[in-house]
Amino acid sequence: MKLASTETTSTATRTKILIPILVGGGIAGTFDLISAFITFGWAVPRAVAGGLLGPQAIQGGAGIWVLGVLLHYSIAFGAAAIYCLSSWNLDFLREHFVVCGLFYGLAVHLVMNLVVLPLSAYHSMGPYQYAQLMQGLLVHMVLIGLPIATSLRVFCKR
Repeated sequence: MKLASTETTSTATRTKILIPILVGGGIAGTFDLISAFITFGWAVPRAVAGGLLGPQAIQGGAGIWVLGVLLHYSIAFGAAAIYCLSSWNLDFLREHFVVCGLFYGLAVHLVMNLVVLPLSAYHSMGPYQYAQLMQGLLVHMVLIGLPIATSLRVFCKR
């Protein structure tokens, strides 16, 4: 009998954590994509796909563009999943969601620019202009970290 209640609790916990991952990742991905469209134009998803396929993806068509959007959202959902799953062991992520969300956005920016981009097919790495660096940091802090942390706070009550 105890096994059945454990399975029910485990399923309920997974469902509870899935909602903030989907909502936070979706909102963060959408905000980031809109920001990228405003800053860099409509070809941004091709550049994202180029991280996987190489520079020739910039010349790609609609399929490459859709692949870039899918990759972009998979990164956003991955970032949300890492934050939300980490909250199981780190209660302060939910309790102090504003500060933690801002710092998480900063961490996401650093990982993207210092790990993901250098390892991508573009092998992109600096030099960074001060204004672009500040914009990137603020966008990631406010438009990525905060929505993810806020969705955890709102949708995952324990």
